[in-house]
Amino acid sequence: MTPTEIVSITHVAELLAHNGYDIVPSDSGVLGVRELHSGIGFQAAMEGGVLFMTVSLMTVPEAEITRGLMKKMLSGHNGISTSSFRLYDTDEGKVTVTLNNFCKIQNMGPEDHDDILSLAGYLLADVIAARDLLEPAA
Repeated sequence: MTPTEIVSITHVAELLAHNGYDIVPSDSGVLGVRELHSGIGFQAAMEGGVLFMTVSLMTVPEAEITRGLMKKMLSGHNGISTSSFRLYDTDEGKVTVTLNNFCKIQNMGPEDHDDILSLAGYLLADVIAARDLLEPAA
């Protein structure tokens, strides 16, 4: 890429597609991404040169988000090494629990390729740990 070119989500989609991911673009600019071997799906979006990846883990009634569950999610020893949990209220009085990660993209050079693929790999590893951690609540 030349210094005047702007990195877009399309560049990210091409890289992921060439590295074992199924990509579903959308009009909103958010990619649906599925890792072909595990079948784990997530969303990817870019804003201001930052690539965000998010997995929706579960949606549960708000009452199931207990102090004990929050303690598990926030513990520094929970096995989630690089990603973070977020909670989103839904219209039905439920809460969606997501796992999120991000990286800064510069110019889609080799370092960015490595960062993007590492980001996806770390997120997938953290999804496995998160599902094991949250399974009793699901």
